[in-house]
Amino acid sequence: MVAPPRLNRVTVAEATDRYLDSVRVETVRGVLSPATARSYERDITELRALLGAARVLDDVTGDDVDDALVRYQTSPDGRYAEPARKGAPGRSTATVNRFRQSVTRFFTHAARECWVQADPMQWASPPARVRGGLRVARTALSASAAEALLRTASTPQSAVRTVPTTGARTPRSDQALAVRDRLVIALLLVLGPRVSELARADVADFTREPDETRWRIVGKGGTTRTVLLSGPLADALEEYLAELRPRLAARRSDDADARRALLLTWRGRRIDTQAIRALLARAVDRMPSPYRRPTTPHALRHTTATLLVAEGWDVKVVAELLGHRSIATTGVYLDRIEGELGAAIRSHPLSAGLLRSEEADSRSEPPDSGEHDRSARAEPDPSVR
Repeated sequence: MVAPPRLNRVTVAEATDRYLDSVRVETVRGVLSPATARSYERDITELRALLGAARVLDDVTGDDVDDALVRYQTSPDGRYAEPARKGAPGRSTATVNRFRQSVTRFFTHAARECWVQADPMQWASPPARVRGGLRVARTALSASAAEALLRTASTPQSAVRTVPTTGARTPRSDQALAVRDRLVIALLLVLGPRVSELARADVADFTREPDETRWRIVGKGGTTRTVLLSGPLADALEEYLAELRPRLAARRSDDADARRALLLTWRGRRIDTQAIRALLARAVDRMPSPYRRPTTPHALRHTTATLLVAEGWDVKVVAELLGHRSIATTGVYLDRIEGELGAAIRSHPLSAGLLRSEEADSRSEPPDSGEHDRSARAEPDPSVR
């Protein structure tokens, strides 16, 4: 008979340090992406502060977890300098639920390592439902707005007279990165990659042949998918690789990572996700005012999914393009298309069978036998038309 494992009473600080060490190992092995690892590290570090570093982990109860979640929700988000919008204190329900998932994973690991006798998450309150739609900045663009963004990104900045609305400085003439920026926005709009996938793309990830260009995308957890570039997209890639990238790479010829990277900054370093968000914001500032609204790389990912499904593509194909393991995840990305519901009702197969009252009368009665019968019929009620 095997003896049960013995409880190891460790402090919250020691348990979180050991857990984060295991997260780093999983990241090196490719089980977790670097972005996911950073999210876990940020959440677990906050959990340690909320529970108390010197406290014994096994003494934490479900009520303690609930208290930590409430305090987390009502505290400001340290990732952003601006206070919560619309006067709402603290963080959104979606952010709290993401934090809760990180905590759940931590306590599952703790129970497996015998740091706790029982997982306190089973006595914690259930997660709150996320109500309402996505933030405006994360919803899909319409087809016309997406085309306007793509045209704007393809237009040299000197030819645009629109005044930026965010107060961003206008790049100097020697910082002409329009070829790179156009490629970035085109890839985001047409293929819908995650911003982290685009930032860590290497030149070697692209197989460039005379008639076909393919991109091997390294996604979450080290998973890979291969997508085919359209002709215009492949041309934009070739233009960037031939004209601009060699000049940028020459500025950091001693940087091994920069030599591999597809997208480079003006100083020749690998571009990061913040720089991609910034160049997208500059392009949005130059868009025609009727289409201009805040957007993010994630919103362009929604745009890719929504427009492809609107064009009749199968959701399974869209899920494969976006790197989703489940089409249920893809369904969350499909924002409602304006006018789609009305078009569906107008094209309903039974709509043609609904006749106007005059037509119904003419089809239900025998042929007209004379003026007397015509005058004897009552006039139709206008209110039913």
